[in-house]
Amino acid sequence: MDNRGEDASLNETINIGEFFERFFSTNEPLEETWPRFRGNDYDNIKKTGKSLINSFNGDPKIQWTTELGEGHAGPAVYKGLVYVMDYDEEQKADMLRCFALKDGKELWRRWYNVNIKRNHGMSRTIPAVTEKYILTIGPRSHVMCMDRETGDLLWGLNIEKEYATDVPFWYTGQCPLIYEDKAIIATGGKALMIAVDCASGNIIWEIPNPNGLKMSHSSIIPWTFGGTNMFVYSAVGGVVGIAADGPNEGKVLWESLKWGCSVVAPSPVCLPDGKIFLTAGYGAGSMVFQVSGSEGNFSIEKLYEYKPSEGLACEQQTPIVFEGQVYGILPKDGGTLRNQFICVNPVDFRNVVWSSGKTNRFGLGPYMIADGKFFILNDEGTLSIVQPSKTEFMLLDQIKVFEARDAWAPLAIADGYLLLRDDHEMICMDIRK
Repeated sequence: MDNRGEDASLNETINIGEFFERFFSTNEPLEETWPRFRGNDYDNIKKTGKSLINSFNGDPKIQWTTELGEGHAGPAVYKGLVYVMDYDEEQKADMLRCFALKDGKELWRRWYNVNIKRNHGMSRTIPAVTEKYILTIGPRSHVMCMDRETGDLLWGLNIEKEYATDVPFWYTGQCPLIYEDKAIIATGGKALMIAVDCASGNIIWEIPNPNGLKMSHSSIIPWTFGGTNMFVYSAVGGVVGIAADGPNEGKVLWESLKWGCSVVAPSPVCLPDGKIFLTAGYGAGSMVFQVSGSEGNFSIEKLYEYKPSEGLACEQQTPIVFEGQVYGILPKDGGTLRNQFICVNPVDFRNVVWSSGKTNRFGLGPYMIADGKFFILNDEGTLSIVQPSKTEFMLLDQIKVFEARDAWAPLAIADGYLLLRDDHEMICMDIRK
């Protein structure tokens, strides 16, 4: 589906990254990073870092807050700097804003003018950040690549125009990926996926799209299986695996058109045994595939599919794999367990080991693991700390953090500071023990 409207013509002149303003030039550097969607290892687990609280003791320690334009874009963090996409309705500007993690002061912003009508929020993507580069993708699939230290624009790319991309309904939700200094974007339209050199903006490879797969809200996930590094993407119309490097780089390794949902937000969950779990909302439920093969010769087979009331399914957030179990929040059409946080065994995603119960429902809220604990935000602003367990739901503590509306953006954490937001405000909490 295309939401561009008459005032968003492909003939519109858009000077990507045209404007820049710096407010402060110094900031206290910190150590840790949460540099992209789902963190350092693409699994939403913070494996090292500060010891974190087990209880709020009745006091959510709010470090700072800032107002944002309407949206659901989560932040990325790199050594004391917070990067978040934002849309300013008054200026009609899609912008990357950079904040100091410790005190929330805005250091700089880079933006460009583009007309976007409100459609249940505008910005909803997370930047990708490395030591050298920042990569963003805006609501209408305009890509910016910047120098991380200076914020200088290196290049921009109008995916919507150059690749005849159908911008997803509710705007672009795919978070960009930097892999070995290459920007990896699933464009849909004229190409299935592209790789762009971050330094120069030159296209390294483009993959043909003979089956007409379209851009979804889902993000590309790197996966190593069968001795091969690959990109796994859950598109509108199918799921694909693309060689990330080696002699087959930029080639389709396997593909299935049996996954045919029209709205896909969660990313693929890829397991070491070759299973791939796919899920989506609006009644789509889930599908489990088995990838087999090695050394560039792969095949994919559908194992089974089921309705959202018959096992693990998610509408918006991507499930987490931790210590042999899989955790996620069921959608509103998940039957008697709707909106509950559940645990399943990946031998069969239909086997619910436990659920959070009727008094602990989380809506479309985000969750992550840090310091060996789940931090779960429900979409009305209550934050819970949950101990992972293979036998039962173990709630350690919960507290109302803010009067949220549609708190859907993925969480981020670095140096003991947790970042969370609703559709208009971002909050930084000090959760160091």
